[in-house]
Parts: sequence; structure tokens; C-alpha cells
Amino acid sequence: MRRVWGRATSSNVMKVLWLLEEMGLPYERFDVGGSFGKTDTAEYRAMNPNGLVPTLEEDGFVLWESNAICRYLAAGNAPLWPTEPRARANVDRWMDWQQTTLNRPISVIFWGLVRTPPEKRDQPAIATAVKDCTRAWGMLESELARHPYVGGATFTLADIPLGVHVHRWFTMEFERPPLPHLRAWYDRLLERAPYRAHVARPLA
Repeated sequence: MRRVWGRATSSNVMKVLWLLEEMGLPYERFDVGGSFGKTDTAEYRAMNPNGLVPTLEEDGFVLWESNAICRYLAAGNAPLWPTEPRARANVDRWMDWQQTTLNRPISVIFWGLVRTPPEKRDQPAIATAVKDCTRAWGMLESELARHPYVGGATFTLADIPLGVHVHRWFTMEFERPPLPHLRAWYDRLLERAPYRAHVARPLA
């Protein structure tokens, strides 16, 4: 049986759940992390020494790191993760870009506006993160002006890590510049039932 450890409100867990539903793969999920705790237990650390979520377990095979889990699950599914080297490299590039470029500023905004009481917010840090995020999204805006999905003409793994964060971008309350191609892509994602079920939910 396929098992996923992680709370449903974690952006990294959302990636895995969304993909599992897109692929129609059965799984069990266990609440771990955040207010649920349990990531510091010896049992959990034996699976994931980082003490983070998600963790995937499948017939004795254990894997952590959300983008690695997504690649593992999509292996052999050419529409989602292409086999042609250049097409696959393009998908991988955007998946890695989420972690190296977008993740830090979008996390500052999310934690500042959603997880922090108004009186304790670091407004200068949030404002800087909004500028950094705007520059990052501007890169993707140019890409999406050429094709409907991040990786090209069809939905791929490239859409999943970024799709989790674009929902937060358009849902959090702050001034944002118009990015019409980014918004159109977000609207296309909202047409997908697994995205609505696991990602496009109230922020918490």
C-alpha cells in the first residue's frame, strides 16, 4: 500500500496529493507535522531524518523531498514527465526553479500574512518578498505567453510545484501587479478537480 505522511495544509504535501489524484493512484495519508507534531519521533525520523513532510512509503521503499517524490510517482508517465531528454530537462528546470528561486520569497509572504498575527508582522520583509516574487513570476509570465502550461502545450510535472504557490499568490491579500498570462494559467489549473480538492482551498 502507498502511504503519505504529512498534513494536508503543507505546500509540499499538496504537490504529492495533487499528483496522486491526477494519476488516479490509491494511497493513505497520515497527519504529521505542524500542529499534529510527530515529526520528532524516533519512528518518523527513521523514515525521514530531516523531520519534515512529506514522506512517501511504498512497499517498504521510503522517499522524502516532495519534487523527488513527484518524479518517482510519474516515472514512465511520458505526458507528465517526458522521456525525451530536452523536454524532460525543461520540466526539471522549472521544478528546481520553484525550490531555488520562488520558494523563499513566497514563503516569507505566506508566513507573514497567513501564519503571523497582524501586530507581529514584519512588513518590510513582506514588501521585499513581494518584489522578489513579482520578479520571479515575471519570468514565468514570459514563458506562459508562449504556451498554456509551464512545460509547454500540455500539463506536466512542471505545473505542480509552481501551481501550489500560484494559488497562494492570488489568494493572499496584498497589492500585486497584473500578470495576465500567469492568471490565465491559474484559471486553467482551477478547472482540474484534483487541484481544487488539494490546492485551491482556504489558506491555513
